[in-house]
Amino acid sequence: MHRRQFLSVGAGVAALPFAPHIARAQAYPSRPVRIIVPFAPGGTNDILGRLIGQWLSERLGQSFVVENRPGAGTNIGTEAVVRAPADGYTLLLIGTPSAINATLYEKLNFNFLQDIAPVAGLVRVPNVMVVNPSFPAKTVPEFIAYAKANPNKVNHASPGAGSSSHLAGELFKAMTGTQLVHVPYRGNAPALTDLMAGQVHVGFDTMPALIELVRGGRLRALAVTTLTRSQALPDVPSMSDVVPGYESSGFFGVGVPRNTPVEIVDRLNEEINGALADAKLKAQITEFGGMILAGSPADFRKLIADETEKWGKVIRTSNIRPE
Repeated sequence: MHRRQFLSVGAGVAALPFAPHIARAQAYPSRPVRIIVPFAPGGTNDILGRLIGQWLSERLGQSFVVENRPGAGTNIGTEAVVRAPADGYTLLLIGTPSAINATLYEKLNFNFLQDIAPVAGLVRVPNVMVVNPSFPAKTVPEFIAYAKANPNKVNHASPGAGSSSHLAGELFKAMTGTQLVHVPYRGNAPALTDLMAGQVHVGFDTMPALIELVRGGRLRALAVTTLTRSQALPDVPSMSDVVPGYESSGFFGVGVPRNTPVEIVDRLNEEINGALADAKLKAQITEFGGMILAGSPADFRKLIADETEKWGKVIRTSNIRPE
């Protein structure tokens, strides 16, 4: 479902009005560039990588080719970039797991904040708190009241222990004093299947995965987990309206090995921000619930550091371990 949405975005990018000329040949890039996506093909990370790769190929006159390196919660693909030459020819599609894994895994062969140089943010994607339509609560206050009246009887489904959806639920529990039972699945599809069937009660999945299910009435959205409402689901309240300060959203961006020349980082940042400023691309990202994450490399570095600290606290407090 959400894969088809993203594929339609990809098709739209192909028709975007690129500049009529390719910039003059420059020192970089002089050969094809790899974009390592540490996920399997077809998901949000993969398709975002292909969208930005297509834009960069058009703008810079060289192929930017996606190479999928899934496994170990993104750590395999990340380590491949960490070990690559710092010459701008190997990029990393960064996602929320990069911030989570720094604490989730006791031992890694790299230090993400030190070994990957942020280039540019791409998109932030809200989570959505959803329940089966038969669930008695129709608002977040009603859900909190029901959960407190039925401790450890409300099940929280997620795509797996340590996933962003899992941590969003743990943050909700900590900030509301509710006791939910976490039920980890092996991926989004089985979790959503059981949620729609009423086998589990609540989920905190990403907007692209849920938006059509909410629009179609197969799941009921109680709140979006950003500080403000989403243009994609304008009638759904923000969680912070009920739980002040609550925020949980996924982020995506691009990084390179540390010590990559600053002029290459700056060139890539400029071109990526140019893509994010395109009106058609912005409209398509908004349609599936995404929010543009333009800015400098320093802006993106601060975001990663802040998210690493935030989710590190949740992981330590909840004593979460990878599966």
